[in-house]
Amino acid sequence: MPTIHDAAAAAGVSTATVSRVINNTGPVSDAVRARVEKAIAEIGYRPNALARSLRTESTGTIGLIVSNILNPFFTELARAAEDAAIDAGYTVVLGNSDERADKENLYIRQLLEKRVDGLILNPADAASNYIREVADRGVPIVLIDRSVANVNAPLVTADPAPAITDLVAHLCASGFTRPAIISGPTTLKNGRDRFDAFSQALRLKGMELSPARVAVGDFERESGYVAMTSLLEADLAPDVVFVSNGRMTLGALEAARARGVRIGPGGMGIAAYDDDPFYSLLTPSITAIAQPTTELGGAAMRTLLELIQGGEPARTHSLPARLIVRESTTTP
Repeated sequence: MPTIHDAAAAAGVSTATVSRVINNTGPVSDAVRARVEKAIAEIGYRPNALARSLRTESTGTIGLIVSNILNPFFTELARAAEDAAIDAGYTVVLGNSDERADKENLYIRQLLEKRVDGLILNPADAASNYIREVADRGVPIVLIDRSVANVNAPLVTADPAPAITDLVAHLCASGFTRPAIISGPTTLKNGRDRFDAFSQALRLKGMELSPARVAVGDFERESGYVAMTSLLEADLAPDVVFVSNGRMTLGALEAARARGVRIGPGGMGIAAYDDDPFYSLLTPSITAIAQPTTELGGAAMRTLLELIQGGEPARTHSLPARLIVRESTTTP
């Protein structure tokens, strides 16, 4: 394998000059730079990335850990973050925590051992002592969608309240009177924020959210099925259900179908937080609150890069979600 000494010999320069060209760390004339770059290409020399990182204290890599890559929200978010990283000359290493704090901590340790320049985390544990310790050591960290108590790190998130207020206004105008919610864990900021926004919007319309019409899931499909089943088995079932994320909505739809419950005009209404791509293709199509997912991923990466470069970005970036009304919440 060609070495830096081979590249220097081929170009007729010193190894120090080759290093300056590769790392862009010192003055080199255009003619010498062109000669070195030509020699590198002709002999097929590839710089040692690890050795270079030890010299520059940067590996040009970012760690991104999400809670469930099977969730389309995180798939789109990861792609947007990667695009922003590539544009800035960085690459991304992706980890999937499966909503497990122990797995998340394992990924964080391994990524730090590989000397990533910073981390974007969708935390599985809202009270993670380990994330707090890592942030206190000065590792650049950006949190996305969820916060961690007492962690000094920027948070990039969607603001659910205005879109949920719009949803409740639409449900009331459509004649629904027995609203229910399948909430995510209220120990997590995004689960708590969506529940609070729905409850508050109902109160502003003169309605109270009955405890009998509150079911709590874990943001996964099976919990949506169990939660919807419990709501449908109540003495007075809801006439419309707001489900706090896309994965639970799948389970909720399955539970309704298993019990022969009609969804849409003439039946029970359903609305989802997160607009999965197939919602518009279903019959009936599903009303949803769409998060600005691409914008969130890009904003998180740009915020992290600003931290890495010594900047002081805003502590919270809150982007608006929006309501998309479809057939599942319309009346005949």
